Amino acid sequence: MIKKINKNVIELSFKNFGSCIYLVNINKKIILIDTGSLLTRSELKEDLENLKINPEKIDIVILTHNHWDHTGNNKLFSNAKFYGNKKDFKKEKILDIDNLNIKEFKIIQTPGHTKGSFCILYKDILFSGDTIFHKGYIGRTDLPGGDPDEIQKSLKKLSKIKYKTLCPGHLL
Repeated sequence: MIKKINKNVIELSFKNFGSCIYLVNINKKIILIDTGSLLTRSELKEDLENLKINPEKIDIVILTHNHWDHTGNNKLFSNAKFYGNKKDFKKEKILDIDNLNIKEFKIIQTPGHTKGSFCILYKDILFSGDTIFHKGYIGRTDLPGGDPDEIQKSLKKLSKIKYKTLCPGHLL
């Protein structure tokens, strides 16, 4: 399903299990936040076609953390530069999120769901990956790399961030 968040941000959500994907247009660059799971591939391709976006035209892909339901469609975006946290992407050919040069994005390190989880603040929108969801739900900490104490620290950090719109990794 395609949902317009604002003039620069579109949310893609799917019937099959996978993360939400966000398209952000900044300075004539198309930025994708997460790529969903393999289970969502056909829906993702259909949504991009409906939006008249060729996957090869995506400039940047930002991966909020390294879980299969957020990285399953990486291969679709063959011309994009990929960014993630090296704490999660040690061996993969992913550029470190600290080197992302988009002044409109504030990267907020939020370990707990994984060691390298992070959120992105863009204007008054918080892209939260699997750190926090709607209705106060939080990401799991029982998977490898998860840490209940760390996610609590991250949630405390996020509670001090002012935003109007939450764009989580899953709509629950």
